[in-house]
Amino acid sequence: MSTSPFAAERLLFTPTLSTADAIPTIFAFPNEYSVGITSLGYQVVWATLATRGDVQVSRLFTDAQEPLPSQPELLGFSLSWELDYVNILNLLESLQVPIRAANREDIHPLVFGGGPVLTANPEPFADFFDVILLGDGELLLGEFIEAYQTVRTCDRATQLRHLAQVPGLYIPSLYEVTYDGKDGWIQAIAPIDVSIPAQITKQTYRGNTLSASTVVTEKAAWENIFMVEVVRSCPEMCRFCLASYLTLPFRVASLEESLIPAIARGLQVSDRLGLLGASITQHPEFETLLDYLNRPEYDPVRISFSSVRTNTVTTKLAQTLVKHDSRSVTIAVESGSERVRQIVNKKLTNDEIIQAAIHAKAGGLSSLKLYGMAGVPGEEMTDLEQTAEMMKTIKKAAPGLRLTFGCSTFVPKAHTPFQWCGVNRQAEKRLQFLQKQLRSQGIDFRPESYNWSVIQALLSRGDRRLSYLLELTRHYGDSLGSYRRAFKELRGTLPPMEQYVYENWQLDQMLPWNHLQGPLPQATLKKHWAIAQALTCQFAIDQFSVPPPVKELLETAL
Repeated sequence: MSTSPFAAERLLFTPTLSTADAIPTIFAFPNEYSVGITSLGYQVVWATLATRGDVQVSRLFTDAQEPLPSQPELLGFSLSWELDYVNILNLLESLQVPIRAANREDIHPLVFGGGPVLTANPEPFADFFDVILLGDGELLLGEFIEAYQTVRTCDRATQLRHLAQVPGLYIPSLYEVTYDGKDGWIQAIAPIDVSIPAQITKQTYRGNTLSASTVVTEKAAWENIFMVEVVRSCPEMCRFCLASYLTLPFRVASLEESLIPAIARGLQVSDRLGLLGASITQHPEFETLLDYLNRPEYDPVRISFSSVRTNTVTTKLAQTLVKHDSRSVTIAVESGSERVRQIVNKKLTNDEIIQAAIHAKAGGLSSLKLYGMAGVPGEEMTDLEQTAEMMKTIKKAAPGLRLTFGCSTFVPKAHTPFQWCGVNRQAEKRLQFLQKQLRSQGIDFRPESYNWSVIQALLSRGDRRLSYLLELTRHYGDSLGSYRRAFKELRGTLPPMEQYVYENWQLDQMLPWNHLQGPLPQATLKKHWAIAQALTCQFAIDQFSVPPPVKELLETAL
């Protein structure tokens, strides 16, 4: 019999003894232990619950569990990947909890969820949850538990109505969606009566003490890693980027008050450090942080970075990585086309990308990983050709540096300016083009699955009618073919797949998440989208020979 993975854990916090009347709670991650325990968000929420005396929390994964309460009152899920929804349904069934919230009774736990997937667009999954936490756990978790305590002995309906008054708590069952016919588009999303807020606003933590690991274990997917969040969000605001737009504003951890003390604490129990954030090198004191990590006592420490901003890859940064047992650095470039980068608001030049490669090699790194996309709104085949040429140029500029180009298909995300854009039907061919061009040059090309990107787009733009599709898909085996089979069976009860995935939506169209307010209002997102469109049109004008009077007229209109 294998040893429980919990036995290998080294805790960086002290759990609180629960009181006799503590709320019996299960906090689950819908994947294997090694994956779930590597999620910093899951770690922090679990530790927050475990340090409350009024909560008795047990953890649950698909392959491991702590002793579970026989009658839990709260059952929570942290959802980081859309396709993990299957495991949520499986775990609910294993606990004998009805999959649909509408079928639960007072004897069943309140099922709550949070995480980036549910904060972005919870609607495809909404019917499976009683409560969804929109935003940052630092603010939401305590408010949720305290609000629940006040109605703990009440019936389920009373509990949900009370929780709906807490900012950031979304109770899907208290909102009615009407459609233009069974398979038509959304007409309206409204609360069931005037006592329920018409809009739910994502809650944003604005402090300068960010997250750090609460547990280190050899059983994690990143073995024995101590993770610390250096920055949250990203100031660049690339127009496709959920990680930036959904988490605004850009916040940085205080170097002296939280970041360095957290690192010092973590490195007492581990010799592996992970610095996390969408753009960690844009921390205003990042150079000071590098100097701190280069102190002699930290020489044995292995350090890994999440993706760094391209024009901050210096020789010093590369040398620091090499010194701490890293051999590569990852940068997101999106495209080798200056035109596409302007459309998506990626503030980079090809020269800066090439210089990053030169610095990486000069600092002793052996590998450079670049990430891009195919099918970006406004993209043409000539832009893909420029990406291939840029990669060839990098190879010549930094000979001997192993190059990897990871490429995904553009997927529209809620609360970003590109949420109205569909997936480009030519994206798969464009991935194949890049593969042929780059592999022939000895450049490692790693495309993400186009077909699974289509499913990701379906879930990222879907409405709550998709819950029936998800149940059917799971029944049919959760394969790519299962989605199409389920769509065929449900024909006439929801829009076709093409409308969710490929169509460009009108700006005045009712969005599935219109009742959920992200960091920026829709009007601001529309302005950002208009800028992208104007740039696309401007490039088209410049490309063709247009008589000066006509060109002036068009530019004035733009």
